[in-house]
Amino acid sequence: MERVVEIRSGRVAGVEQGGVCAFLGIPYAAAPVGPGRWCPPAVPDPWVGVRPCYEPGPIAPQARVAGALAMAGEPDEQSEDCLTLNVWTPGVGGGRRPVMVWVHGGGFTGGSGAGNLYRGAALAGGHDVVVVTINYRLGALGFLAHPLLGAASRGRPWAGGRPWRGFGNWGLADQVAALAWVKDSIGELGGDPGNVTVFGESAGGMSISALLGSEDARPLLHRAVVQSGPPYTHDAEEGAGVARELAGILGVELSRMALERVPAGALVDATAELAATRRARLGGGVSLPFLPTIDGGMLERAPEEDVARGGARDIPLLIGTNRDETAFFAAGDAAVRAIDEESLARWAARVAPADPAGLVAGYREVRAERGDPVTPLDLWVAISSDVMFRRPSLRFATAHRESVAGERAEASGGRVGMSSGAGIGTFAYLFTVASPAFGGALGSCHALEIPFVFGLVGDPVVHRFTGGGEEVSLLSGRMQEAWTSFARTGAPRVGADPGWVVWDGATRPTMVLGPWPQRRGVTHVVDGPRQEELAVLDRTLEPATPPPVGA
Repeated sequence: MERVVEIRSGRVAGVEQGGVCAFLGIPYAAAPVGPGRWCPPAVPDPWVGVRPCYEPGPIAPQARVAGALAMAGEPDEQSEDCLTLNVWTPGVGGGRRPVMVWVHGGGFTGGSGAGNLYRGAALAGGHDVVVVTINYRLGALGFLAHPLLGAASRGRPWAGGRPWRGFGNWGLADQVAALAWVKDSIGELGGDPGNVTVFGESAGGMSISALLGSEDARPLLHRAVVQSGPPYTHDAEEGAGVARELAGILGVELSRMALERVPAGALVDATAELAATRRARLGGGVSLPFLPTIDGGMLERAPEEDVARGGARDIPLLIGTNRDETAFFAAGDAAVRAIDEESLARWAARVAPADPAGLVAGYREVRAERGDPVTPLDLWVAISSDVMFRRPSLRFATAHRESVAGERAEASGGRVGMSSGAGIGTFAYLFTVASPAFGGALGSCHALEIPFVFGLVGDPVVHRFTGGGEEVSLLSGRMQEAWTSFARTGAPRVGADPGWVVWDGATRPTMVLGPWPQRRGVTHVVDGPRQEELAVLDRTLEPATPPPVGA
């Protein structure tokens, strides 16, 4: 059944099915084309009549995914005119439901808000929330950062935040513009503009980490869920270096005029070449040539520094990682899959130049004692997962925790914000379910938790990735409950399990989502899970060691 709603830009027509209304492909900003390329997003022009919103809009220009990790049926029409969003709501009109805005991953170079794993109907209908998924500019179009790109927009108003002052972060600005759209229009679609949770995974989680450090974004969001998304950024010099390298690959002058003449497809191809070159220098693994940049505008300083100073002290944070994050990337990287002891040692020397042997030996010892496999590939996955994802995520949790409502936390013995009630707190999780795909080679890999959160584990295609059965369905229900209760109150709740204890950097209380040794059930509160590996990293890495991936 068609439903028509009037929002600020005009009337939109969506479809109601199974008690959930879907409005897809709604523009939240003007098309960033022509002179709008490498400019902050502008407010969209209103339209006359009813705009049909039955299908998602085009996705941002990007390389096409091929091979075993591709999913059939993903949207593939591409355009620079890509700034649209999708809404799933249990009811339109005067509702005041929590709003959950999903920021997709894809290494800042791929993905879209209309991906198969991000369909919001089950989450919205099953838990009485409004789910929004967004597109944002990717790759060079979204994150190319050089001072020469900022002059055209400096001081001008845009669709969100203060007058523009930066020279990069166009994709982050898109995300802020989407949040501004939510503030202005979500009330007509059944949502509460005063209760907005951002949640996202991988580059989406990294984006949210960055948004927590942005004065433009913080007034527009009220809670944040960061899934496998540490606060990685480039400083201004690194961003300019990427721009120079990209211009060299393209064979053009590093000037705004020259870059504006480059077709979007050529920028995508050059980005792929840039990533491959950097990956080769690293000997395989993950390469993220584009990241949010500390440009003095959208990001005035590193997000972890801003959060530690208390910038996000009023925003509850739920953050976590998966046990075997990088097994996902190893599956598509022949160099990593063929790693032997010699190449593992060379890679470790880049990760821990002061003590590479101690790093490998330490992981080998703690894993062998636990009965985990210790092949070179297993060690690479374990070390890189912790170095790239888990360790920096938990450090971000600690920075947030130490800035949040200290007097209230101390007065309650460090147990504020438990699942028994609302509160401003920091909460950590570790996801441990193993995928059955590829004979179990993926383990508890990157992105595996997403269909659990969206309630899609019953889909026959997704089932091959997540596995099935009673425990999978039960855990998915628990995770949906946790994410939506967090969106509703600021404190996650997981059924009859003990309270989800607020994070403490000393005892590291963590909600383990999935199997845990000598424990029955699908969720477990554990102090310091797999802390033996973190102790190895504390011994062998410098405190500020960056990940060995160009991230």
